Amino acid sequence: MIAAPPGAEGEIAALVPEGLETEVVAGGSSRSESVAAALALARTDIVGVHDAARPLVTAELIDALVTALARSPQAAGIIAAAPIPDTVKRVGDARTIERTEDRERLWAAQTPQVFYAEALREAHASDAGSRAEATDDAFLVERAGGTVLIQPAPGTNLKVTTAADLTLARLLLDARDGAT
Repeated sequence: MIAAPPGAEGEIAALVPEGLETEVVAGGSSRSESVAAALALARTDIVGVHDAARPLVTAELIDALVTALARSPQAAGIIAAAPIPDTVKRVGDARTIERTEDRERLWAAQTPQVFYAEALREAHASDAGSRAEATDDAFLVERAGGTVLIQPAPGTNLKVTTAADLTLARLLLDARDGAT
């Protein structure tokens, strides 16, 4: 399932490689609304949520997430994540440091995120009012009381949001292409 910007469904569907079973649906006005639209079409017990901002995702990472979730039936989901290497400061008014956080317990959430479909549906239904503020689906599942695990992600699963990120992504893709 691919949630596309409303009106761009045909254009996105045309980009899908031939033979790949895919459905394209109009997304919503927020990330969570787009996920909910795609989730409504899903017919599997386990679903993955991924966004285009992380274009270097690997099949190995997706397989690791699905395998780890299947081995953890007590969990509602599992997400790719990376430990935060920097010192993190909590800042108050006037950009004054209030305290230094313990980075040993801080991880940066990423996609893909994999869930038992029913747990994700319940989270979306129970917290529909907070969907617009949710920056990821793990947030909704956590708020609904579900347990979400983390799977360490490789450093190459970067998020492309700046020109510098795009340059790095090109270099990584070139290196990946050279390795094959």
